[in-house]
Amino acid sequence: MTLSAASEDSSLLYTIGELAGEFNVTTRTIRFYESKGLILPARRGVARAYSRRDRARLKLILRGKNLGFSLEEIAEYLKLYDADPTQIAQTQMLLNGVERTIEDLQLKRADLDRTLKELRDIRAQCVEHLKKKCNGRPSCD
Repeated sequence: MTLSAASEDSSLLYTIGELAGEFNVTTRTIRFYESKGLILPARRGVARAYSRRDRARLKLILRGKNLGFSLEEIAEYLKLYDADPTQIAQTQMLLNGVERTIEDLQLKRADLDRTLKELRDIRAQCVEHLKKKCNGRPSCD
């Protein structure tokens, strides 16, 4: 799955196609994250060569997007990841973001629950109305 390459740290390198396949995204998606400066692959001629670090960053980006974080939040998280070896600031930022997201999702859940209750009430009223109009049947088919 990976290509061995001669590099100073003798790490494995990945092609854009390998990463796209592994993470089930398009190569265009990966190039978009590159254009935003979130991952910076080395170049081997015209080909991109992704390191384990690039792979890890891509994994963090995709996980962050899946959890609802903005690209700006993800970029800030990645900056802290690189700058803070103790990962204290990064972890605090992640915790704050997770808490905000949990709160937002709880509000959305409450809205969904209210909407579902109202729809069920309307459904029950419709069924009752049809029973009255259709001689005790739930529809007049």
